Amino acid sequence: MSRSALIVAHGQPSDPNPAEADLAAVAKAVARELPGWRIGSATLAAPDALKNALQELDKPVIFPFFMADGWFIRSLLPRRLAEAGAEGLQILPPFGLRRETTDLAIRIVRDTCAVAGWPETDTTLILAAHGSGRSRAPAEAARAIEAAIAGALTLAGIRTGFIEEPPGLAEAALGAGPRSLCLPLFVARWGHVVTDIPAELAEAGYTGRLLDPIGTHPDVPALIAGALRAA
Repeated sequence: MSRSALIVAHGQPSDPNPAEADLAAVAKAVARELPGWRIGSATLAAPDALKNALQELDKPVIFPFFMADGWFIRSLLPRRLAEAGAEGLQILPPFGLRRETTDLAIRIVRDTCAVAGWPETDTTLILAAHGSGRSRAPAEAARAIEAAIAGALTLAGIRTGFIEEPPGLAEAALGAGPRSLCLPLFVARWGHVVTDIPAELAEAGYTGRLLDPIGTHPDVPALIAGALRAA
C-alpha cells in the first residue's frame, strides 16, 4: 500500500507562484528518496493550493516546512486543513525544530570553516532568524539552534539577529569582522532572505560570508524523507 505526504510552507503572499514552484521542486526531490510514496506540496500563501494538493493525495502525512511551530502551524494550518475537509491528519514537528536540522546547521558551519581554512576558534557565527513581535515561538526555535551549535563547536562567538524583533540582524552582525559566517535560519530564498537580510548586513558593514538559507541545503530532501519514513 502506497503512502502519501504533503509538504506545506508559508510561501510568498505578494508573489506566490515562484514559491509554489520552489516547493514543488523540493517535493520531487523528496519523492526520489521515497519510492512508492506520493509527495505533494502547497504553500499557504497561494490561493487554493492546499485544497488542490489534498485532492490528489490519500490521507497524507503533513510535513510543515517551517522553522518554528508558531501561529501558522498551531492555528492556521489546522484551520485550513479543516476547511479543505481534511481534519485529523498527522502533522509532524516542523523542519526547524527537528534534531536533524540542528545537526545540519552544525555540519554546515563546521564544513564551511574547514573549506575556508578558518579555525573555529577564530570564526564568528551570525544566525539570521525571523523572530516575531507577537509570538515567542520563532525566537525560541532560533535560540535552541544557537545553543546546540554553541555546545558542539568552539567558535569565537555566536550571535542571533532577527528581522522582526530585537536584537536586529544589523545589530548582531556589527563588528563581526571578515572571518565570520551568516547562516539564515529560513527554509528558502524568499522574501526576507533576498531583501531584508542583505540590507541588514549592508547596514552593519558586514564583511564576512553570507551562506545559503539552511532549508536549501542539498541534504534537506533526504532529511524530510527520513522524517516521513519514521512517521
